[in-house]
Amino acid sequence: MSQARLGSTFPATPRPADDVAHTPSLPTAPRASRAPARSDAEDRTRSKVLAAVLEHGPVSAAELGERLGFTPAAVRRHLDALSRKQLIEVKLVGNPSSGAGRPARRYVLSQRGQTELGTDYLSIAKAALAQLQEMAGPDAVEQFARTRFAEMETRYRPLVEAAGPDLEDRARALAGALTTDGFVGSTTVVGRNAPNTAMLAVQLCQGHCPVQELAAEFPSFCDQETEVFSRLLGVDVRRLSTLARGGHVCTTHIPVGRVTPAPAGADTSELEPTVSTHQQERP
Repeated sequence: MSQARLGSTFPATPRPADDVAHTPSLPTAPRASRAPARSDAEDRTRSKVLAAVLEHGPVSAAELGERLGFTPAAVRRHLDALSRKQLIEVKLVGNPSSGAGRPARRYVLSQRGQTELGTDYLSIAKAALAQLQEMAGPDAVEQFARTRFAEMETRYRPLVEAAGPDLEDRARALAGALTTDGFVGSTTVVGRNAPNTAMLAVQLCQGHCPVQELAAEFPSFCDQETEVFSRLLGVDVRRLSTLARGGHVCTTHIPVGRVTPAPAGADTSELEPTVSTHQQERP
């Protein structure tokens, strides 16, 4: 009896087996409580990076770091993780002013990333345009697209005019303006060494389209954009491919060797009768 009372007052020293069984349990609870918090913080930060790419893309890692207040290493870690999940993708953007130098890496949201963030805004826009078309006809949607791209034309014109009369320079200026707006614009000269100077042309490419889903359902968006390009450059242009119709990029053919750019605002419909601004995409 006295031994039992003594044992209850002074617990027996644990056996080695007890040490093995109980010692690991001491840090287990703190580790379990810290892990979710650390994971939640990572997820919140990664979501901020993804949202910033959506809002500001195409954007560099350095620009993201400045906007979000993160270190370059932290930004790149999250960008790498988002790239592995195919939520963002890298676009190589050349220098629109000189066309020289190593292309810069810019991040844009992928199609999967847009889905990840939700498509409520897109559904609302599609529904609104569909209702507008049903109530007022296709011309109403075309007028809506025309109004939207008229604003783009107003903003871009001073930049293109500042490039001077040379069509290659004007096309590069247009590509730079498109890049600023998230379209990832670039230019490539084709036919430089062709025996016939009439074959000289510039191909204007857009690697990203913020309204791609809308344009796929309402082609007026692509048509109006093409007409804006024609007016800004002063020549008729031709669309070779669009993202909205399944192309890898939007490509616009700009004839350089046959036509001298018309004055700003001039009617260019008679300058290049063999080329149309309507969609003429390659299969």
